[in-house]
Amino acid sequence: MRITMVGTGYVGLVTGTCLANTGNDVTCLDVNQAKIDKLNNGISPIYEPGLDEMIRRNAAAGRLTFTCDAASAYQSAEVIFICVGTPSDERGHADLKYVLAAAADIGKAIEATPGATGGGQAERRAKIVVVKSTVPVGTNPKVQSAIAEHTAKTFYMASNPEFLKEGAAINDFNKPDRVVIGVNDKGTGDRMRDLYEPFVRQGNPIFIMDISSAEMVKYASNAMLATKISFINEIANLCESYGADIDEVRRGMCSDRRIGNQFLYPGLGYGGSCFPKDVLACISMGELCDTPATLLEAVHLVNQRQRDAFMAKIDKHFDDNAGLSGKKIAVWGIAFKPGTDDVREAPSITLIQHLLDRGAQIIAYDPVAEETCRQVLADTISYAKDTQSALAGADALVICTDWDEFKFPDFDQAKAAMKSPVIFDGRNLYRPEMMREHGFVYHSVGRHPVVPETVQQSG
Repeated sequence: MRITMVGTGYVGLVTGTCLANTGNDVTCLDVNQAKIDKLNNGISPIYEPGLDEMIRRNAAAGRLTFTCDAASAYQSAEVIFICVGTPSDERGHADLKYVLAAAADIGKAIEATPGATGGGQAERRAKIVVVKSTVPVGTNPKVQSAIAEHTAKTFYMASNPEFLKEGAAINDFNKPDRVVIGVNDKGTGDRMRDLYEPFVRQGNPIFIMDISSAEMVKYASNAMLATKISFINEIANLCESYGADIDEVRRGMCSDRRIGNQFLYPGLGYGGSCFPKDVLACISMGELCDTPATLLEAVHLVNQRQRDAFMAKIDKHFDDNAGLSGKKIAVWGIAFKPGTDDVREAPSITLIQHLLDRGAQIIAYDPVAEETCRQVLADTISYAKDTQSALAGADALVICTDWDEFKFPDFDQAKAAMKSPVIFDGRNLYRPEMMREHGFVYHSVGRHPVVPETVQQSG
């Protein structure tokens, strides 16, 4: 098929590249010329393992092109995916201006496309406009109306929510758990099914449903996963208060097949571009229809409090030791999760800002997220070239992201580099017994703090 992706952000670029990889003719459209120039030089504007190479390969084969020329991008497209941003305010209300602006442009392009206004083969092959952006339920009719304001020609609508995990997006797209497609007519559903059939040969389902249900699936899925994260963090906090160990509790709980073990790891809470935004969107949708999303309001509250609880551990330790002012704090991990350079809603940013406000000096290391962190924090902190250099003279280490390279450090070397052997582990990477053996003061989530006797005596 001839496909146009409107927007070369995370969703549009990954989706377009993967569709080109199965033989489709894909054009990626964006208003940002600098981004298009980078893509035409084979450079992805986002970090995603394997994406650069896939872009270069499909561009070289002529299946993947990048442009700012909307007229040419829309002219021959059979399927147009809207993948633009939907920024939201602090209450979760989505701003649809980019979606509706794209819809207006598409309507004008459809009107300008030569062909019959309806009937027969022309109508059967009319353009399909797919809303891929995550949008509140009820958005598709608004998009359809915005297109129809500019054309009387036939076009069809579809909703196709994405379920891509940053850091594993290519595999998620190529081997999806499911594909969800919302349509108003069987013919559009059949054409969309044809497009996705190559990705479900392992037998996973393609669900064809009504558009409103498809829009809701994305929110329901992310809200459920966010709920699991907030749940295990709340249990972890109870474990700390009562002297239980969240690792043991988790093992005993997750062995129940009805519960499972995915997304039930205690830590600093969820971040990124999806979970915080989608939970707030569900809360917002509930407010608009007088159906309060009480559970999800609690999920959001628990998530925000989780960062406060972790910061309180740091504050307590240093208030008992002359405060944070002037202290050098090393931070391992800035991205909200491993495998990405995304720092949107990252717990690390909240923690770092808190430490700066208390007068601490921060030196941070992340394998890929330094540049995106600079866009948020600029030069208010220092950046290290590796884990070890971040520790030199540090009064404490704070771990915010569970990158693989953090999981088995040389603890003796780390201790020798630090001014004080103190670790605040927001991802529970290490066994408390091992930290005791190496002589570290060790604070984690939902487990007993470790204060070795040698440290107690010297303190």
